[in-house]
Amino acid sequence: MPTDDAAADADADGESDSGPTDEEVVRTAAEAAENVVFSRFDRSAVDDLDVTVTFEDGVLEVDVYLNAPDAAGDPDRVADDAALAARGAVDDLFA
Repeated sequence: MPTDDAAADADADGESDSGPTDEEVVRTAAEAAENVVFSRFDRSAVDDLDVTVTFEDGVLEVDVYLNAPDAAGDPDRVADDAALAARGAVDDLFA
């Protein structure tokens, strides 16, 4: 029979062992978004990239700002795809 001490030990570091930490979620999402952008555009074609990820109370928010005026392709579409990839990568973490 589990005791209250066992529950306290499982959550001693403020995180549950049942899933990824908030930091892992944010890092995974940001890396996935950047990977999409740089798989489609050369780094030299990207003037500015800002990936903002927050994960609080189980809610993921991903914003991707991409400025690549000389890139061959649609930067707005790539930014949208990057945000979707970030969400998908986080979904995979919890699967």
